[in-house]
Amino acid sequence: MLAAGVVFAAVAALCEVAAIGLFGRITDEVLTTRDLGAFWGPALTWLGLAAVAGVASLTGTYATAVGAERFLLSLRDRVFTHIQTLSPDYGENRRLGDLMARLTDDIEAIEELMGSGLVKLFTTAASVVFFAGAAFYVRWDLALITMALVPAFLVVSKMFASRFRVASARERSSNGEMNSVIEEGLANQALVQSYNRQSAESARLHATGRGWLRANLSQAWLAGLYGPAVQVLETVCLIVILGVGAWEIAAGRLTLGGLLAFAAYLAMLYPAVQSLGEIALTVSEAAAGSDRVMEVLRTRPAVEDAPGARPLPVRAAGRVGFEHVGFRYPGRRRPALQNLSFTAEPGELVVLTGPSGAGKSTLAKLLLRFYDPDTGRVLLDGHDIRELTRASLRDNITILHQETLLFSGTVRDNIAYGRPDATHDEVIRAAELAGVHDFVRTLPRGYDSQVGQRGRLLSGGQRQRVAIARAILRDAPVLVLDEPMTGLDQATATRIMEPLRRLMAGRTTILITHDLRHLPQDARVIELEPAGRESRIRLKRLGAQRESPRLLSSPVTPMLSSSEDEADGADGVDGAAGAEDERGAVVVADEVGRFHGPVHGPVHGP
Repeated sequence: MLAAGVVFAAVAALCEVAAIGLFGRITDEVLTTRDLGAFWGPALTWLGLAAVAGVASLTGTYATAVGAERFLLSLRDRVFTHIQTLSPDYGENRRLGDLMARLTDDIEAIEELMGSGLVKLFTTAASVVFFAGAAFYVRWDLALITMALVPAFLVVSKMFASRFRVASARERSSNGEMNSVIEEGLANQALVQSYNRQSAESARLHATGRGWLRANLSQAWLAGLYGPAVQVLETVCLIVILGVGAWEIAAGRLTLGGLLAFAAYLAMLYPAVQSLGEIALTVSEAAAGSDRVMEVLRTRPAVEDAPGARPLPVRAAGRVGFEHVGFRYPGRRRPALQNLSFTAEPGELVVLTGPSGAGKSTLAKLLLRFYDPDTGRVLLDGHDIRELTRASLRDNITILHQETLLFSGTVRDNIAYGRPDATHDEVIRAAELAGVHDFVRTLPRGYDSQVGQRGRLLSGGQRQRVAIARAILRDAPVLVLDEPMTGLDQATATRIMEPLRRLMAGRTTILITHDLRHLPQDARVIELEPAGRESRIRLKRLGAQRESPRLLSSPVTPMLSSSEDEADGADGVDGAAGAEDERGAVVVADEVGRFHGPVHGPVHGP
């Protein structure tokens, strides 16, 4: 479509060249001689050329718009698709408003160059060639004088382009900052109002807005100065040509029609040359946006499918293993995990607990292969997950995040998010198991009711149950629950436990939690506990009795007190096996996950 736009624009330019030639002919053959009979032929031809030029211009403009918008859509899709391949931490470590600005304003700036900008470049260059050629045809000597002044336009454009690029880069950056402030303020509006920080947020927006204002004023100043500078050059050129043309007419070497036609060609030529200079400014602005977009595209995914990676041949049984796993987040010196090993058997509930920063959520990220371990390996049914395709791996794992994540849309859309092809009956069945059906019946439109942005039209417990229904419908053999009780009161947490138990039934479940009040008696607990100055962690197995799942009325009590743990830690360093009885085992590590004592049962040491 862009190529078609170039062709039709070139046709329109040729029609304008021919029309100007007819104007010169009418001047010499009709106006000068006062012969009205010679007027109608050129006039009708001129009218026909105007009609052809109009149709060609319309077609070229529309074709250019179609091609440019398709390019814009394709580029935005490509950048967004690339962002989707990056680890979730990429978005979490950056300001959302700035990323949105890169996906919108910066990409539009690139489109102005690579889409409509390229068409404008070709058509303008064609216009320069056509009008310059016509000027040479009329009087080559006058045309040479004209061409001698063209480099002045290019020099002025080059001078402005470099300054315009700097100003555009500042505008792009400040626009991203301003979008971030707006996004954060709107997303946290309840917090802002609760703390009476409306004035502070308005001041933040005003401060970033002033930076954006200064950057835009710099661009406006340069753009405003560029126009008059070029206009002065055009005026000088026209005065020179008219002076020389008058001399030639007085000497009888040039007709009045020829001079007017030549002046008309120059009147079309110089704006075309000026447009070339404006394209240079557009290049500068697009380059600023391009740098920001390319920064995103140059970011490589933390993990990719290995050559020869294969999908799981059948649905996974759910045996999950960590073998001597060590991991350090990019850019950090201290490892999050080191030499960590344990196994979760199919259908088993393994609880990961411990204070923040001990590496609990890191285990979930490694299992879902958001990152690959630096050492060791993670297994699913005995397969190293690096040898599996990411799509196949994640089809067999369902995660409930600490923050319940819902999309704006209907209740049905959110439940079926993991299985878009699910039938209405399957959605309702999952909703009944998750305790969603009862409250959905009270909504105005039932399952077609909107949940609002991030599900904010629902309560916290309702959002959590919708997420549980989504996980039940997906029916993956491995389940990861990341702090499922966070932000829920005691009564709501108790109500959530029944749907959670239905969800966990028959699945290998890794439960990440600080709250041990509602664990089934047969849960195996692995405690990751930083040991202060010595930077150690302990892994514990608690409550290994295989009783039927039930809710506990009191918190799970650690098997050993902290002072006893320290004593066992000293024994472990000396080579002892650590405290152990038929209830479970304790393993002490001097680094994150570096074991010194042997581990019995499902927890394995190196």
